[in-house]
Amino acid sequence: MTSAPIPAHKTPLGLRSVAAFELFKGVLFLTIGLSALFLIHRDVDQAAENIVRLLHLDPAWHYSKLFIYESAKVTDTRLRLVALFSLTLAAIRFVEGYGLWHERAWAEWLAVISATIYIPIELRHFYNYPTRAAAVIFLVNVAIVLYLGLLLTANHRRKVLERAAALS
Repeated sequence: MTSAPIPAHKTPLGLRSVAAFELFKGVLFLTIGLSALFLIHRDVDQAAENIVRLLHLDPAWHYSKLFIYESAKVTDTRLRLVALFSLTLAAIRFVEGYGLWHERAWAEWLAVISATIYIPIELRHFYNYPTRAAAVIFLVNVAIVLYLGLLLTANHRRKVLERAAALS
């Protein structure tokens, strides 16, 4: 008696979407880190004013003034710390994105753990500042954690079936 062949596995679109999102975050952190490195030994206050002007923001707007005011306090040491932190996060996001894209179990676990860490923070933020954006961010993160958890379970079952089929 021959057993029915197991259908070829196709990477779930949701997993590819999470991987692409992680890679996007990696690019974002890389940009922040490299920008911080670029600003070392430069006039950060002037750079902030140039950014406000480049984005056509009103310099009298509260947030524009706050941005320029806070940028004047930035030191080279802080820029180095921001660069180190951002480049480390970029590396983690790139590794996680690569692993998810190629369906590595370790990357799925890393994604579940890293997304779960943010849930209490996001819940507290939503509790203190109940906005639609905070609600959406929280719910999307919970959905990602649940999806990846279900995917880990499904992948484990698939691998068990593949091993059983290989032994037959």
